[in-house]
Amino acid sequence: MQDQDFIIVNDVKRYYKIGDEIVHALDGVSLKIPSGQFVALLGPSGSGKSTLLNMIGGLDTPNEGHITISGQDLSEASDKVLSSYRNSSVGFVFQAFNLLPSYTAQENVAVPLIFSRMGKKERLERAKDALEAVHMPHRMTHRPNELSGGERQRVSIARALVVNPKIIIADEPTGSLDTKTGNHIMDLLQELNEKKHITLVIATHDLSVAQRVQRIIRLTDGKIVEDYMNDNNQTVGAK
Repeated sequence: MQDQDFIIVNDVKRYYKIGDEIVHALDGVSLKIPSGQFVALLGPSGSGKSTLLNMIGGLDTPNEGHITISGQDLSEASDKVLSSYRNSSVGFVFQAFNLLPSYTAQENVAVPLIFSRMGKKERLERAKDALEAVHMPHRMTHRPNELSGGERQRVSIARALVVNPKIIIADEPTGSLDTKTGNHIMDLLQELNEKKHITLVIATHDLSVAQRVQRIIRLTDGKIVEDYMNDNNQTVGAK
């Protein structure tokens, strides 16, 4: 059963001062994402999508408004609480992969578990299971420079999976890949969403990528300008 109030963003504002100018990265954003939904934040560079993604991932906090995940308000949470949330509830996937070059694929996937009390043997076993989930068990002992771009992104997704997250956030997960490889990565993310019922939120500037997900939220200048379910284009919250 879906939790309809799993992610709640309530009138969130995030601004930065650059010299004498105040830049509004997010300007009064409100939305709700039920558990298990696959959502794309769509918009050009500077639209606010990555800032919103970082808020949901506990990497940043708003100047005004509230971010609530599964009943936990992250808006004024301490660094310790945010760190615990990131380590136990969220998996991160980045455009640049962010893999450690001297580590094998298995060792890279196990990195998030270092912050737990789990022993090394169990960490590596969990990493093996995560690599199998992304169809990469045959590449466990390879280092990033021995992998293709698509394989590196699969390792990155396995690293996100290894903590058994409630949410995976992905910032331009296909941005460094060619179209065919990017489609394979989107196939994998859809598979994980359907089989493991993980809530997935991705940021992208590419409409063809956004059209692969259940719901599209389009941002412009820090505001939501369109919000619709992709299966029938039914608007659910346009502003």
